[in-house]
Amino acid sequence: RRAVEDRGGEATTLNNIGGVYSDLGEKQTALDYYNQALPLRRAVEDRGGEATTLNNIGRVYDSLGEKQTALDYYNQALPLRRAVEDRGGEATTLNNIGHVYDSLGEKQTALDYYNQALPLLRAVGDRGGEATTLNNIGRVYDS
Repeated sequence: RRAVEDRGGEATTLNNIGGVYSDLGEKQTALDYYNQALPLRRAVEDRGGEATTLNNIGRVYDSLGEKQTALDYYNQALPLRRAVEDRGGEATTLNNIGHVYDSLGEKQTALDYYNQALPLLRAVGDRGGEATTLNNIGRVYDS
């Protein structure tokens, strides 16, 4: 028998395995899985999934201190999040971008991104995300 080809499902599984390795602190292995998922997401034209994987890759690079590379991936994810009207995901990516700018000492730019995320989180009713974003804004003002 021939195996059923489900590239979308394979991409999701690869992305999820990458997430587990990232959580375990095995960042390079996580990147390996995310980088296997990404072309499959693109092949099946899963723009939402592609945005998620790009965001995840950005998070790994951010955690590795490679801030510019993280921004590159977040900035690829952002228009895809908007294109598929994933407001919660868009807010997450905006928050992630804000975090990078905050860590780079670019406080006003960080605030700009956090303040873009806030109304999106309120619109989707993500009170936890809203609280995190308000905390991020407060931290910037505190610094």
